[in-house]
Amino acid sequence: MSIIENRKATHDYFIEDRFEAGLVLQGWEVKAIRDNRVQLKESYVIVRDGELYLLGMHVSPLATASTHIHPDAARTRKLLLNAEEISKLIGKVEQRGYTLVPLNLHYKNGRIKLDFALGRGKKMHDKRDSERERDWAREKTRIMKHDTRVPRRETAKSE
Repeated sequence: MSIIENRKATHDYFIEDRFEAGLVLQGWEVKAIRDNRVQLKESYVIVRDGELYLLGMHVSPLATASTHIHPDAARTRKLLLNAEEISKLIGKVEQRGYTLVPLNLHYKNGRIKLDFALGRGKKMHDKRDSERERDWAREKTRIMKHDTRVPRRETAKSE
């Protein structure tokens, strides 16, 4: 079950490989995420010291759940992956043009997971091309919907 999606990611990047990772979260963050007080729009994943971290994910604290602590809404959160997967990702990210982009936050077996992808940035003309293709696909379905109706037969009038 999806909590939030980063729709802008598919607009800005060519998505190549998808991965799923757990997150190291504090209690107040889990409560706020369950209340849909999270934003992924400006977030990204970085590699630091052989580990992956999520930066820029904004979690707005609940007033009732975070009275005894001072929450940091945009703190850096560690991602949990196998060492084998991390080393594979590090090799890809060090290649030119690849970046790790968060796609969505979802529940899996009661835990909050992050889907992120290995993506290559789109240029402006690529964005226009994909927008043109999307518009044409929408137009095609609209045309097909109208063409599927069976035309009525016209009967010849006798004088």
